[in-house]
Amino acid sequence: MIYTISNQIADQPFDNLQLKKIVKTDALEILSISLEKGATFPEHTSPKDAQLIVLEGEIAFHINETSYKLKTQQNFNFPKATPHFVMANENSKFLIIR
Repeated sequence: MIYTISNQIADQPFDNLQLKKIVKTDALEILSISLEKGATFPEHTSPKDAQLIVLEGEIAFHINETSYKLKTQQNFNFPKATPHFVMANENSKFLIIR
């Protein structure tokens, strides 16, 4: 087996909305998302229950008519098939694990 180190997350720019699949298997998907300050990840739903982990910055996660302010190193879980959207209060990077 060959082991590799990736800088995908560190190299992901703050340019509006950027989304990259870091891992995709039958059981697991990890998405890396960067949002430039003031940018929005438009309303959508997740196909699975998910965990969001903020790597840096601060975001507002909007779900069920409530906004949750999430900061660096905080995590938040949310259910599948529930409409939600994200706004960046500052340049932010976060992972979605589902």
